[in-house]
This record gives sequence, structure tokens and C-alpha cells, in this order.
Amino acid sequence: MFQENIVEQPVIAAGRFTLRPPRSGDIGMLTMYSGDERVARGTRSIPHPLPPGVAEAYVARAGQPDREEDVWVLDGGERGHEVLGVISLRRMDRNQSQLGYWVAPALWNTGLASEAVNALVEANPLDNEILFAEVFQDNPASARVLTNAGFSYIGEAEAHSVARAANVPTWTYIRRMG
Repeated sequence: MFQENIVEQPVIAAGRFTLRPPRSGDIGMLTMYSGDERVARGTRSIPHPLPPGVAEAYVARAGQPDREEDVWVLDGGERGHEVLGVISLRRMDRNQSQLGYWVAPALWNTGLASEAVNALVEANPLDNEILFAEVFQDNPASARVLTNAGFSYIGEAEAHSVARAANVPTWTYIRRMG
């Protein structure tokens, strides 16, 4: 019998949806969206094609008490959808975290990413002093989401994308909290 862990993580109101911890019932939608090549290519860690069990493992990791990353699902349940995307904070040292997010492709350019980032920044659930984020340089829409949420550009780098099987140029951003 599968038993879900109880995750001590706040549910955050975000306007058109709520941010809540992932649960086993999300696995189908997470598999569908993260299996989309456009989503995978926008991230460092989602492989394409998506192997079986990846979404299950992701949800299981998100529920562990010793997790390194807090994950929230953008839940639009009241509007007939449930999983609209994902946003996360990966803990770093010195009270810092790295922000990451993706939104289902059918919902791109609808402001959902901006709402999610703004809600998470405002809630600051890990009580971080600094948030970092990076975007691939071929994704200027994500860069706008960050700058509109008060992040400042600090430089260029590169990050490995599993889906692209290559290092990809990135822009890095910082947001000082408080």
C-alpha cells in the first residue's frame, strides 16, 4: 500500500491558483507536462524522452523530511485543472535558495509563472535572505518573469540541460529578501 508522507510546507495563495506540496495524485499530470520536450528543454534536470518512474520519484523526493528542495504544484483545481506547473526552492548554504519553475505549455504567456514567483517571493517560506535563479538565454520570457519579481541580473554562466544533452548559456539573477 502506498502511503504519502506528510510534508510540513505551507500552502500559499497565489491569485488564480494555490501553491501546495505535490501529492501522488499529481503524478499523471506531472508526467504528461514534464514529458513535453518544450518543458524538459527549459530545465536543467528533466530528461527527454521522460523515462518511466521519473515523476513518481520526484514526488517521493519532495515529500522526504530531509529533502534539499521544497516543491510546490501550481494547483488551479477550482478552474477544472489541477496541475498547472511547478515551482521550487533548492536550499543552498548561508540561508539562500535557488528558485526554479515551469508552467504547462498550453498556459504559457498567461502570467501564471509571474503569479507563482511573486507569491513565493512574498511568502518567503524558507525565510531566505537571498534567492537566486537562472534561465537559459533562449528563454527571455522567464528572464522577464524574474525581473518583474524584483530579481536583478548578475551575470552569465552556463548550465547542463539533461534534455538537450549539452551545456546551455544562462543568465543569473539575484533577489535580496527583506
